[in-house]
Amino acid sequence: MNGALLVSVPVAVPLLAAAVSALFARWLAVQRAFGVAVLGAVLVDAVLLLLRVDSAGRQATQAGGWQPPLGITLVVDRFSALILAVAVVTCLVVMVFAIAQGSAERRVENVPAVFHPTYLVLLAGIALVLTSGDLFTLFVGFEVMLMASYVLITMGATRQRVRAGLTYVVSSLTASILLLTTIGLVYAVTGTVNLAQLSAATAELPDDLRNLLGLMLLVSLGIKAAMVPLHWWLPDSYPTAAAPVTAIFAALLTKVAIYAIIRTQTLLFPRREPWILLLVLAASTMLVGVLGALVQDDLNRILSFTLVSHVGYMLFGLAIFSVAGLTGAVLYLVHHITVQTALFLISGLIERERRTVSLARLGGLAATAPVVAVLFAVSAFSLGGLPPLAGFVGKLALLQAAAARADPVVLATAVVAVLTSLLTLAALMRIWLRVFWGRPTGAGGPPPSGAGSPAPRGPITAGLPGWFERAAATAAVLAGLAVTLTAGPLSAFSQRAAADLLDREGYRSAVLNQRDAG
Repeated sequence: MNGALLVSVPVAVPLLAAAVSALFARWLAVQRAFGVAVLGAVLVDAVLLLLRVDSAGRQATQAGGWQPPLGITLVVDRFSALILAVAVVTCLVVMVFAIAQGSAERRVENVPAVFHPTYLVLLAGIALVLTSGDLFTLFVGFEVMLMASYVLITMGATRQRVRAGLTYVVSSLTASILLLTTIGLVYAVTGTVNLAQLSAATAELPDDLRNLLGLMLLVSLGIKAAMVPLHWWLPDSYPTAAAPVTAIFAALLTKVAIYAIIRTQTLLFPRREPWILLLVLAASTMLVGVLGALVQDDLNRILSFTLVSHVGYMLFGLAIFSVAGLTGAVLYLVHHITVQTALFLISGLIERERRTVSLARLGGLAATAPVVAVLFAVSAFSLGGLPPLAGFVGKLALLQAAAARADPVVLATAVVAVLTSLLTLAALMRIWLRVFWGRPTGAGGPPPSGAGSPAPRGPITAGLPGWFERAAATAAVLAGLAVTLTAGPLSAFSQRAAADLLDREGYRSAVLNQRDAG
C-alpha cells in the first residue's frame, strides 16, 4: 500500500467517519457498530504503518502536493507509529467499555447523543498531532482535540462537569495562546514552521534566543502535559467526567503533549548534556503528584494525582538526552498509556458496583467483585514498578540510562524516581486495602451532592450486560501484560525509535527529499 495513504488514513478517516456517524444519531446501534468498524480499520492501518516504518524508514507526505514550507506535512517515524498504534488500541478498548456501560451515550432531553462522532473527532486530533510535520499543524491537532474533549468532559451537563469543563478549557486555551504565540515568534525569526526546515534553522539562531524559544515551547506544551507546577487543572477536571471519558483522557491527552515535547525538543533544540532545568521539573512532578495522591480520599483523584506524578518519568527520560534515556521515555510512555486506561476503567467498574468512588464508602469488594480485585492488583503493581511487570521494565530502562550518564543531578533525579515508585505503591495499596478488603466507614449509599465526599458522576445505565464492561477492562489489563511479555522486542524497537529522534539529518532528508513514493 502507498506510504502516503497509510500516513493520511488515521487523520482523514476518523474525521470523515465522524460526519457520517452524526447522521446515524437516531440509530444508536448503527452508530456503535460503525464506530467500532472505523476504529478497527484505523487500527489495521496503524499496524501496517508501524511495520512499514520499521522496515522502510520514515514515511512522509505533503497534503495537496504543496511542498514545504507552504504545504501541510505529515510524517511518521518509529516513535510516532508506535504511539499511534497504542493510541488506536486504547481508543478501541475504551469505546467498547463506553458502549457496554452506556453512560456516555445518553441523550439530554431532545439533544441527540454525540459521543460517537465526537470520539472519532478526538481520535483524528490525536492522530494529527502524532503525524504532524510542522508546528502550525501540531497546533491545529491540539485544537481539534480541545474541541472534542470539551464536549466529552461536559457530557451529561451536571454542575460538577460544567465547572470541571471550564477549568479544563481555561487551562487548555491558556496553553494554546502561548503555543500559538511561540509558533509566531519561531516563524518571525526563521521564516518557516516546517519541523524539518526548523531543525536546521534553529541551529543558526543565537543561543539565548534558541533557549528562550525552547523554554516557551516546553511551558506551553507542559501545561497540556500537566507538568508541575502547571498541573493544577488536571485533578479538578478529569475525575468528574463519565468513566470512559476519564479513561481516554488519562490515557492519551497528556501523553500526546509529552510526545510533542519530546518531538520538538529533540528535533529543534537538541542538547549534548542533560537538561538540568527539565531534570528539576521532572523530579518536582514526580514528588508533588505522588504526595498529592497520598492525601486524597477519592479514588479518581488519587489516580489523577498519580497520573501527574508519572508524567515526571517521561520528562526524566527526555532530560537525560541520550539514546538510552529516550528509550526509557518511549517504553514508559507505552506502559503509562495502557496502565492508566486499565486503572480508570477499573474505577468505572467499582463505581458501577457501589455508585461511589469515595474510599470512606467503599469496602469489601474482594468478596463481591473478585475479578475487579485481580484486575486492579495487576495494574497497581505495574504502575508501582514491581517486577516483572511493564512499569518495572520502563523504570529499569530509565535508571540504567541515568547510571550511564553518571551526572550528579541525573543520579539525584533517579533517587527521586525510586522514592516516587515506592510512594506510588503506598498510595495504591491504600486503595487496595480500603476498597477491596476494608469496611465502609461512611453512611450507606452514595454521598449527597454538596457533601464532604464527592458526589457520584451521574446514573450509570448499562448499554450491555455488565460482563462486557469487565471484558473491556480486562482487555486493557491484558494490553499492559502484552507490554511485559514483549519487553525484549519492544525495548529494541524503542531503542531504534530513540535513535530516530536524535537523527535530525535523517528526518530532514525524509521530509525535504520525499516524493510521495509508495
